[in-house]
Amino acid sequence: MATQGQVITCKAAVAWEPNKPLVIEDVEVAPPQAGEVRIKILFTALCHTDAYTWGGKDPEGLFPCILGHEAAGVVESVGEGVTEVQPGDHVIPCYQAECRECKFCKSGKTNLCGKVRGATGVGVMMTDRKSRFSVNGKPIYHFMGTSTFSQYTVVHDVSVAKIDPIAPLDKVCLLGCGVPTGLGAVWNTAKVEPGSTVAIFGLGTVGLAVAEGARTAGASRVIGIDIDSKKFDTAKNFGVTEFVNPKDHDKPIQQVLVDLTDGGVDYSFECIGNVQIMRAALECCHKGWGTSVIVGVAASGQEISTRPFQLVTGRVWKGTAFGGFKSRSQVPWLVEKYLKKEIKVDEYITHNMTLGEINEAFHLLHEGGCLRCVLSMDK
Repeated sequence: MATQGQVITCKAAVAWEPNKPLVIEDVEVAPPQAGEVRIKILFTALCHTDAYTWGGKDPEGLFPCILGHEAAGVVESVGEGVTEVQPGDHVIPCYQAECRECKFCKSGKTNLCGKVRGATGVGVMMTDRKSRFSVNGKPIYHFMGTSTFSQYTVVHDVSVAKIDPIAPLDKVCLLGCGVPTGLGAVWNTAKVEPGSTVAIFGLGTVGLAVAEGARTAGASRVIGIDIDSKKFDTAKNFGVTEFVNPKDHDKPIQQVLVDLTDGGVDYSFECIGNVQIMRAALECCHKGWGTSVIVGVAASGQEISTRPFQLVTGRVWKGTAFGGFKSRSQVPWLVEKYLKKEIKVDEYITHNMTLGEINEAFHLLHEGGCLRCVLSMDK
């Protein structure tokens, strides 16, 4: 492309400070260095994790920064030594890298990768510990190694999943975070078996993806727990079979669920990020074998608690990141499953807007009627 090796000036939504509206700025995006890829982002979705950092709750949150981590686009140019993608490839940037050579990647036990985490965690690129973004000469931090609220972004090559060019980018952008997180929590982390009883706390995008994962895994009962009863009609379409609103009960929600399920559920999933609910999710599990998976991200400094006897008597407490999926290897597989109509994606998209409407889109996300809002980046 004609822009190869050049600084590109484009529009991006910059978070100058926590809790202040994002500002659409002209941002200079430097060319990719060794091991880096510059991507033209065509569509990006909003996720609660963006709002979490923007709201100042993230211990790693740095400002000013360009948020965004659930997106899809086309490779514009690549840096020295990059062999797995080339200009024109359709890609999904992945905040969970996969280098295939670090201790984590080689372990066969986790989808976590250690190669670039030391840089992405502090908002810079690995080669020179600097940012590729600037506004009027002032560096702007990267976010989660992705920064997709920009028309162009630079990411590490180990954080790029090359996908089938047939896939609609305005839909499969969702496979960069929320949907795989929910599906994988069930399939990879919990390994839910047919006939299981499942409880899901929080029926947003991730909770609904957990429901779909549980349904396809053959769960016999999928109980959705949310304080907004309006969510139940939608949740039924994703596999939720019963709905419990904690506001309708005087007893603690864990006791309600234990009574409802003859001693507790086989698997529970916390998809909110509330440490009190994480405790309830563990304690609603069946004695002897119940497993609870923490999917939601709690605010900085929060701690979980329960009585050790809950674990001594056989319950298991686990966590999951990106649903245990290895990004570069398995995101293309998820795209293929979508193309074969084996997983839902379109059904999570409730709103379509533009980059210029991003602040309004975040308001929608917080109101509850919005699952995923996809922004078109070129308008």
